[in-house]
Amino acid sequence: MARVNLDGSGAGFRRTDSHVRGLGRSNPNQPAEKPLLVMEDVYKYFRRDVPTLRNVALEVKRGEFVFVTGPSGAGKSTLLQLIYRKHTVDSGRILFLGRDVARLTERSIPFLRRNLGIVFQDFKVVPHWTVYENVAVSMEILGSPVRVVRSRVAETLERVGLAGRGNERTERLSGGEQQRVAIARAIATEPALLLADEPTGNLDPALAIDILTLFEEIHDAGTTVIFATHDHALLQTSPHRLIVIDEGRLIEASQGLRAWSARMHSLSA
Repeated sequence: MARVNLDGSGAGFRRTDSHVRGLGRSNPNQPAEKPLLVMEDVYKYFRRDVPTLRNVALEVKRGEFVFVTGPSGAGKSTLLQLIYRKHTVDSGRILFLGRDVARLTERSIPFLRRNLGIVFQDFKVVPHWTVYENVAVSMEILGSPVRVVRSRVAETLERVGLAGRGNERTERLSGGEQQRVAIARAIATEPALLLADEPTGNLDPALAIDILTLFEEIHDAGTTVIFATHDHALLQTSPHRLIVIDEGRLIEASQGLRAWSARMHSLSA
């Protein structure tokens, strides 16, 4: 694909097939790639005296699957919102594909989000639109040719288990199916990074596992995933890298939920 400039200058980051297919499948004979995402000493305040996030340092490599957990209100959504520039940091910096997110111009933000897919707890689909229209909109906004949109939507709906259902009204689908539409929309542009903000929060436990499995399939195809959830049942099913937000700080639980739970028990003993 063509070069995409994020800051109005001649230096941007490229969206090539290597960014969106096989992201984490590095060649051992090549030098190690730079991290896809870097957060350095990040602080975010919504109250002047109490930071929601404090001294956050995080690196996410291409092809990783990272769980972010913590109780409701811990700052999981804020962390993701800083990445996709709904909010800006109060200090520190966030580098995504080598670019400083906070320094992007307003005109550049859509190009940032072109390289991000975002899935929310409340789906954010348009109920009276068809499944096709809800998925196609992410590509139409970018000006993709009609034939490309049609082909990509069909391919994406098949990936999420909704093949042949493009003409159905989205409001007639179940909650789990609507979330699959939202996931299809998020991955239709083949983003470098997929952010999931409590994507199973409105689903029953069985559907939640199905949706997590779908994210893992997307990850296995090469997409980097950051999945925020407070559902420990989901965390126990998959041994991915685990980051815990505790009083605004990020703590790495390198061996997953069991190690984290054991550590918390030892500290309280």
